[in-house]
Amino acid sequence: MQAQAGDAAGSFPREAVSRRTLRSETVLVLALSLGASGVSALISFIGSLTKPGGLKDQAATLNGSFAPGRPWLDLAWQLFGIATALVPVALVAHLLMRERAGLSSIGFDRSRPWSDIGRGALVAAGIGSAGLAFYLLARATGFNLTVVPEALPEVWWKYPVLILSAIQNSVVEEVIVVGYLLRRLGQLGWSPMAALVASSVLRGSYHLYQGIGGFIGNMVMGVVFVLLYRRWGRVGPLVAAHALLDIVAFVGYGLLSGRVDWLPTP
Repeated sequence: MQAQAGDAAGSFPREAVSRRTLRSETVLVLALSLGASGVSALISFIGSLTKPGGLKDQAATLNGSFAPGRPWLDLAWQLFGIATALVPVALVAHLLMRERAGLSSIGFDRSRPWSDIGRGALVAAGIGSAGLAFYLLARATGFNLTVVPEALPEVWWKYPVLILSAIQNSVVEEVIVVGYLLRRLGQLGWSPMAALVASSVLRGSYHLYQGIGGFIGNMVMGVVFVLLYRRWGRVGPLVAAHALLDIVAFVGYGLLSGRVDWLPTP
């Protein structure tokens, strides 16, 4: 089945890398990327819980200014942050090349661009509306902070940077948390269910800074994405879906914030 081929469960690299090496490699990749983000999000969440006032009275800003009042310096920092966030993906590509596999082994290539985009658009349409409704409910009931997708100055590069940020988020998360992690856990002998739980909980963990709602909502999204990856054997559609979700959230907030009543603002 194509789904199981994407996981590469139980197959070891051609160069006979030991389980211990694979385990260490996986820990290091996560420590340099989304595993570290999970720890950071937990610390941030504890800080929010212990701060006076409810969670919904606090804000979590996703894309903010690094140099207020200095647009060119701010742009340089924005592009630097996006580029350096992609380094763990380059590391994953390098490690997969060691297996003579590369990123194509997890379905992150240009072999099926229109299929990936089409499937991604359908997934984004289904998850987007449900996700927004869940966020509004979680915030209203006090389980979530007010999420501010962007707080950039009104400069010419604002929306291009938001789109680049969305694409960077989607590539990092889907390549590492779905394609790479499931492949490695399969090679380490984890059962499909255990790998699904690990991937989904990890996805939820680095969104915990948004509150309990952010954790639960993204964990559920993680389950759906793992199941779709196993069905299609490709992360390409998931990258497309995630990018579309974030682009709509970032750009939509920039255009609608303060102009509609139903969109929460700090």
